[in-house]
Amino acid sequence: MSKIKSLTQLATRRQVLLTGLAALTLTGATKALASQTLKTTTNHSKPAKKSSSRRVVMLDPGHGGIDTGAIGHNGSKEKHVVLAIAKNVRSILRRNGIEAKLTRSSDEFIPLYDRVEIAHQHGADLFMSIHADGFTSPSAAGASVFALSNRGASSAMAKYLSDKENAADDVAGSRVKNKDHYLQQVLFDLVQTDTIKNSLTLGSHILKQIKPVHKLHSRHTEQAAFVVLKSPSIPSVLVETSFITNPGEEKLLGTTAFRQKIAHAIASGIISYFNWFDNQKAHTKR
Repeated sequence: MSKIKSLTQLATRRQVLLTGLAALTLTGATKALASQTLKTTTNHSKPAKKSSSRRVVMLDPGHGGIDTGAIGHNGSKEKHVVLAIAKNVRSILRRNGIEAKLTRSSDEFIPLYDRVEIAHQHGADLFMSIHADGFTSPSAAGASVFALSNRGASSAMAKYLSDKENAADDVAGSRVKNKDHYLQQVLFDLVQTDTIKNSLTLGSHILKQIKPVHKLHSRHTEQAAFVVLKSPSIPSVLVETSFITNPGEEKLLGTTAFRQKIAHAIASGIISYFNWFDNQKAHTKR
């Protein structure tokens, strides 16, 4: 009897140990799964859920760090100019109750893929990359707004600028370039098609606000395959505030007054877009 009792106690202790081990294993697996970021078909994480009802705008000052961007005739660097403009836009939006964030707040290099990923991690409602690009001819002037295209560039200039911007990661070598390579083959589903449509509308609102204060290079939202605009779910545009390679516009970009003026126009365009979006949403519910 004592032998049977001993065996029973041993079996019971074994079950307890196995149960405990299974629980620990399950807990570890659950934590591992929880730590993994859910991915979309483009390998970007799904936009995070926001902790408040406030709109979140991700402002992306182009270039930075080892990537200077375009350089003007007098030595002005695009990376510095656009950071100053983006900070102005952020301040204006925050004063209007919109939570605006920057992909970079200092002179640092951020790969193109990571810029979009930052917007997803913050649950952004809108993504805007801000630039002051250059062209082969110093006569090129004016502001432009670009949305993503899945059918090729809408103009020769759009193709030139998108190729130039997409090469920004070249300075970081093959490791970063390989990370972004899949973006060139992304498949566009219905969600992204709708996102592009909203991006085009956003572009039109921004152009409407810029027109009274600065020359437009193009009166319509252009389209091209910019890597930083390839979020499948966040309306995204790239704003060329001016051509820094144009001597007159380089001088303008160097002034506080113009940077504030163009920032106000961009911020007003964003606010106008959100008002339009809310009206559309209200109209659909009726």
